Amino acid sequence: MFRTALRNVLAHKARLLMTVLAVMLGVAFVSGTLVFTSTISGALQKSSEKGFTNTDIAITTSDSSDNNRNEGTDKPDDWHQLPQSLLTKVSKVPGVDAVTGTVGGFAAVSGKDGKLAGSGFTSAGGNYYAGKGGADIRYPLKDGRAPHTSHEIVLDTKTAERAGVKVGDTVRMSVNGPVMQQKVVGVFTTDDGNVTAGGSLALFDTKTAQKLYTKPGEFSEIDVKAAPGTSQTALKSAIDKILPHTAESTTGQKLADDQAKAIATGMSSMKTGLLVFAGIALFVGIFIIANTFTMLVSQRTKELALMRAVGASRRQVTRSVLIEAFVVGAIAAVTGLLAGIGIGALLRTLMNGGGATVPDGPLVVEPSTIVVSLVVGILVTMLAAWLPGRRAAKIPPIAAMNSVHAVATTRSLVVRNTIGAIFSGAGIAAVIGATGMGSDGKGLLGLGAGLLLIGVFVLTPLLSRPLIAAAAPVLRAFGISGKLARQNAVRNPRRTAATASALMIGLTLITGLTVIAGSVQAAVGKMATDSVKADYVVAMENKLPLSPQVSKEIAADPNVTASSPMRSSGAHINGDSGYLTGVNGKDLAKLTNLDFASGSLNVGGHSTVMDEDHAKEHHLKVGSSYVATFEDGKKSRMTVSGIYKGNQLLRGILVDTATLAPHQKDATDQQVLVKTKGGANKESKDALRKALGDNPAIAIQDKKDITNEIASMVNLMLNMLYGLLAMAVIVAVLGVVNTLAMSVFERSQEIGMLRAIGLDRKGIKRMVRLESLVISLFGGVLGLVLGVFFGWAAGELIGSTMDTYSLVLPWGRMGIFLLLSALVGILAAMWPARRAARLNMLSAIKAE
Repeated sequence: MFRTALRNVLAHKARLLMTVLAVMLGVAFVSGTLVFTSTISGALQKSSEKGFTNTDIAITTSDSSDNNRNEGTDKPDDWHQLPQSLLTKVSKVPGVDAVTGTVGGFAAVSGKDGKLAGSGFTSAGGNYYAGKGGADIRYPLKDGRAPHTSHEIVLDTKTAERAGVKVGDTVRMSVNGPVMQQKVVGVFTTDDGNVTAGGSLALFDTKTAQKLYTKPGEFSEIDVKAAPGTSQTALKSAIDKILPHTAESTTGQKLADDQAKAIATGMSSMKTGLLVFAGIALFVGIFIIANTFTMLVSQRTKELALMRAVGASRRQVTRSVLIEAFVVGAIAAVTGLLAGIGIGALLRTLMNGGGATVPDGPLVVEPSTIVVSLVVGILVTMLAAWLPGRRAAKIPPIAAMNSVHAVATTRSLVVRNTIGAIFSGAGIAAVIGATGMGSDGKGLLGLGAGLLLIGVFVLTPLLSRPLIAAAAPVLRAFGISGKLARQNAVRNPRRTAATASALMIGLTLITGLTVIAGSVQAAVGKMATDSVKADYVVAMENKLPLSPQVSKEIAADPNVTASSPMRSSGAHINGDSGYLTGVNGKDLAKLTNLDFASGSLNVGGHSTVMDEDHAKEHHLKVGSSYVATFEDGKKSRMTVSGIYKGNQLLRGILVDTATLAPHQKDATDQQVLVKTKGGANKESKDALRKALGDNPAIAIQDKKDITNEIASMVNLMLNMLYGLLAMAVIVAVLGVVNTLAMSVFERSQEIGMLRAIGLDRKGIKRMVRLESLVISLFGGVLGLVLGVFFGWAAGELIGSTMDTYSLVLPWGRMGIFLLLSALVGILAAMWPARRAARLNMLSAIKAE
């Protein structure tokens, strides 16, 4: 039986090629994901380890005590910084070779083109700590010297290159809003992971950095390098003896280990996401494998029955089919693993080419990657082939006397249709039920979607007849070829169903994601239009807090008619912790369009307004008063003058900044709303940007910009998902090719007869192409319908937390998806149609 199985594999090399390709693509996706994430993780960990080369002990502030925290705020007191006196004390501990005081925060550097020299969230600033010989052991200078005055900085080599500056040039930069003109006096090299990943790093002298990020004479961290022969553990014990209770020490080894764990955790989410799509591709591949082996078994009915007649048992027949599957799966797994290694290397190259710089390092192929790839490829193939193998074993010996391939009848589908109807009904009920549960319905929605997909797959043979019959009027235009194509498409409903279902799954996911993304995008755009009347929203590029100086500069601009900062401050509301949002009560009505459920917009003095959720949370209504405990611990009785409907852009308890500011120690703004004389136009934006000193760290956005930013984020996410789901669609295309090719082989005698009675080669090609087109469009239509249904259901859950959400059907994209389904059918039929047309009619007629 083993020799027979091997002979069958070798005898049907061409037929099994598409199956090998389908499994290979799925395995390549899996192994490529594992290789890519392992390589990136390893490179980042090695880069991180280099960053701790000069740090044997790190001293930071301790968060173990809350005794010195102010009531009603999450902001820490002065004890959270490390004084110069502690650094001096640590430097005298036996076994210490060098001590470095560290200060850091955000710093945006502008290139000569006026744009940020690094990615916003990793635009960092810090201090150049002049230690022994006036050098900072962390940042070796490649050119120039260390910064000495408040108007000097040094840049890392990659930032200097991206910004197009060199030693001696002056750059514009910002730390929290106001523009600073700094002279570049040096360029340094660094192994900082953020810099190697595309960020920027600018260093001030220590005194300047302390003024910008902490306070004079204070550090956020103290790094200690051990003298030769001193262990990290011994040095930590010695340092711990002199540390105050507000500070704690950590060994460099532990920091490196923690960083490695953090990197591994961060990569695991990416790995999981990619493996989900790999799983989808493999799941689609199962349909192809099952289809292939079902057809192979059907074509070998006589052979298998003869084997039973000469003594082969059912178990031996099943084992024979499974051995074939094992060989196919092993070949596919090995080739998929090799292709996956190439994919992993390609992904890293693409990331580097796309600007997301990845640290250098070798390609990592772990033993677990090899094992997983081989096991997945072989198991998926054998599991998919098990049911056809089981069917093969049931072929009675008497069937050896017939060479007719059994075709599924409508009666044989009754049980299948009943099961499919039950699953589909339960799935629809669960999905609809989930829509009424708000955000709590996610689990039920997922369960319902799974049941419905299974149900539709089971029902696909039944659905194929009426849906394909609907195409009859169109197919009639193609004469006898069109009529034959329709009959062939419904001749074997199970085969048509399995082929169409593979494409259906991919299009269901793509359509559902497109519907959700388009609806969310429209909802946010409507939210911005409905709730904000301001011409511009001014904020930091990286969304970090904005200096209050910016709102003052905006208010002083003669072109500005109204402005208001949006300032958050920790507080207690009637003893419960919460936040207050400071606004300019005088101009707020000109800048916002709040929808009030009760009361009116009156913000000033002790009058405040709040959204419905906060009013419900604190049991307040219009006219109610409450006690607000501010950051400095002082209390004031405030009054609710209005309750409005909040959204993702505007929500919270709004208090006049004149009331809030005296209680804030270090006030910062999240954003500033601005209205100008000329309205939202290029001239007004340019004037506002100029008034802010062409600041590279500040983003000035009108409503269109906000909508476009959200749209670009949504489109980027969609394009990534489309790219990942494309693998499943490619596998589905292979399934259509495979089904048609084997169907042509199975119908060789019939095709020979058609040629003999006058159907020319063009007619044969047209027949096969139309059959493929009908099957692909059938799968495409099912995918679109299911995708829209799931998109609607998911949107109902989103709408429970987003008032402006409404279903938006992307008719244009859906039309493109349907056209792509048709294109899939046409392309998939090219080789099978050509093969069918080239059959020798006499040889085909004699074929069994």
